[in-house]
Amino acid sequence: MIVVKLIRLCLIGALIPLPLLAQQQVKPPLDLSALLMKVNEHAPSLMVDESAIRIKEAQEEASRFNWLPSLKLNYQADIGTNNNLPGGYFANGIVPGNSRVREEENTSTILTDLGIAAFDWEIYNFGKYNAQRNVAKSETALEKARYEQAKFELQVLALNGYLQLIRLLEQRTIQLQNIARNVEIRRSIQSLAVSGVKAGVDTSIAEAELSRSRLDLMELDNQAKKLQLQLSSITGMQPADIMPDTTLPGKMYSKFILPMINDNDTIIENHPLLQVYKSLETNSQYREEQVRKNYNPKLMLQAAYWGRGSSVSAKDEFRSLSKGFGFERSNYLVGLGLTFNIFDLKRRQLEVSIQQQQTYYAKKKIEEQQVALTMLNDQADVELETARERLMEMPHQLDAANAAYRQKFSLYKNGLTNIVELNAAQTMLYRAETSYTNARYAYCKAMFQKAFATNQLQALINLLK
Repeated sequence: MIVVKLIRLCLIGALIPLPLLAQQQVKPPLDLSALLMKVNEHAPSLMVDESAIRIKEAQEEASRFNWLPSLKLNYQADIGTNNNLPGGYFANGIVPGNSRVREEENTSTILTDLGIAAFDWEIYNFGKYNAQRNVAKSETALEKARYEQAKFELQVLALNGYLQLIRLLEQRTIQLQNIARNVEIRRSIQSLAVSGVKAGVDTSIAEAELSRSRLDLMELDNQAKKLQLQLSSITGMQPADIMPDTTLPGKMYSKFILPMINDNDTIIENHPLLQVYKSLETNSQYREEQVRKNYNPKLMLQAAYWGRGSSVSAKDEFRSLSKGFGFERSNYLVGLGLTFNIFDLKRRQLEVSIQQQQTYYAKKKIEEQQVALTMLNDQADVELETARERLMEMPHQLDAANAAYRQKFSLYKNGLTNIVELNAAQTMLYRAETSYTNARYAYCKAMFQKAFATNQLQALINLLK
């Protein structure tokens, strides 16, 4: 009995004949996997995200060289006076240095020169450099996770557009069949009206129904063209080249893929929507560590070598200004220093507390996204079950509606019923056909929704090749 039900479920996926659509598609249909490949290659937003990744990679590479020391070379020649008095003050980078103290004022102009090489290296900082590199790596990983998320969401967007386009094309075929039925009805009415069997008002009603069907066809064409334009913007393809493979629903039914999709926790944990927040959490944890390391003591190695010349001699003689060029004295100085700001303890505590809240936020976002994906998966299960039940019942409705229309049409041609009842039967058939198409679309959408929620979208697409 179970085998019979499975066979029936596979058979109901047989496609509605689409001869008119086949004639329209001059170019071969675009495969779903080919469409998604075009999205990955040409979507403008993904190109922007790729540039953002390269920026982070460059910043990560730069962080590897934060340890480099500073070596500054300076040479200067200065002209002015040397007329100073004793006393302390804070220079604040404004008061020029002038070391000579004179008993009497002397405003004679002198010339001095100075050359210096200064070396400054933060030789050890208790893990600060390593913390900076870890933060840079996590920033790159976060940007890559955002890229994967954006790519995944674009693929879902393209997939939904692709399925909607299939539905619109199938509805277009149904509408063409409905137009053909209206033409057949009008032709019969005209024959009966000429012979005086039917009143001319029936002809007007038939013309109105035919015109309405044509207007509906125009609206379907308009919606399909807008979808093609949307897909064109993210694939780089010409809109006219985006003609979906209308056999896709049939493939999904015939392969009976549902048992192949499972709720493997490992697969779900690697979902791109979760990976973004996991990367954000990791980045925040590394930033916590960086804050702690930033306020650690710093061991500095400093060295300097400098030479000086002056137009004032060692005996305090004011010589020619030209004597100020050329070094007459030179010195060097090398030292180790340990620096620590006591009040940095409080600053570190405050900044770590802020960063811990960022980490807590990322954890809660992970939990929120997990709940959302679980709910989406459960909803997909409900939709799949309902869609299967609908598809099992739809053929009965379709057969009954088609038989009712044919009977009413035969009765009408023989003068045994009126145009109102015939139109009602035709509308019932049209609704049955569109309901069947919508049920097929709902089944496919629910299947892909489950694949999206369980992070098996690519696996499902591979099964359909």
